[in-house]
Amino acid sequence: MKRRKFLALGGGLASAMAAAPLLGFAQEAGRASASASAPTGTIGPDRLVLLGTKGGPRVGGTGSNLANLSRMNPANLLVIGGVPYVIDCGYGVSMQLVKAGVPLPQLRYVFITHHHSDHQLEYGNLLYAGWAAGLNHPVDTYGPPGIEKMTRDFLALNGIDIDTRTHDEGKPDLRRLIRPHDIRKLDSVFDNGRVKVSAMRSLHPPFHDSYGLKFEFDGKTVVFSGDTAYNPKLAEFAKGADYLVHEVQYAPGVEALAKRLPNAKRALEHFIASHTMTDDVGRIAAAAGVKNLVLSHFVPGDDPSITDEMWAEGVRKHYKGNILVGHDLMSIDL
Repeated sequence: MKRRKFLALGGGLASAMAAAPLLGFAQEAGRASASASAPTGTIGPDRLVLLGTKGGPRVGGTGSNLANLSRMNPANLLVIGGVPYVIDCGYGVSMQLVKAGVPLPQLRYVFITHHHSDHQLEYGNLLYAGWAAGLNHPVDTYGPPGIEKMTRDFLALNGIDIDTRTHDEGKPDLRRLIRPHDIRKLDSVFDNGRVKVSAMRSLHPPFHDSYGLKFEFDGKTVVFSGDTAYNPKLAEFAKGADYLVHEVQYAPGVEALAKRLPNAKRALEHFIASHTMTDDVGRIAAAAGVKNLVLSHFVPGDDPSITDEMWAEGVRKHYKGNILVGHDLMSIDL
């Protein structure tokens, strides 16, 4: 009985505390459509944040460089009108969002470019982390076909815990909050009246459904290349963009990396067929005429001998605009 009385008292206190930071969400919901509702004005100005800039699923470096955690796995953030839009969920995304000043209960939209693990390994855990921290509004997620099933599977995997916390702690049922969407129409992935998202298929074998994503809002355009080999169609897709966030690989570094792997020959074949060398990134940016080029998803992303200048050198042969060599938690005002 004492425990129950304590829980009742604690529950009332917790409800009052939880209501305070979510008051902005309730007020905003009254002014906007349900699809656009989210907490606003609490996570800073419109900005692009590189949450994780290391390509590939491996965490840390190798050998004597094993503890190199200067780059986390792939993830990005757009803050538009106080609403966070997460693009890819590599390992570490939850921690990086917190470091970027985004309270996890304010998650609202998540986009996955393709089903390689370095882009979606922490997808479910991010949603759970938001819920554990107090998330109580719907979250819409978008990704290649399979994300709906992946979401159901994750929620089933954690069903015992979700049931326990729902009944014992009074949390809303996480399974009723997450709304996954398999991307079917590339030209109209998402539109909430302020932000429009479209997609294009990237060249990233063996995947057929691997996407670059374009975000258009308030007269601005930000394009994410996704994982891709050199693809002139991307230049058309990103034409005139304010920012193009493009993956990049450095040829000497890739060759050295491949030699360290047990499947060296196959790994090198994959790198060449599925990713873009520095020179070709420059060609794409120049053909697109983008205002700013942001390099990210570095392969290899854990070799400290490769300097920022080395990453940019090949790009500059073809692109004369502004180049930003990305680092984790780099924040760019939009």
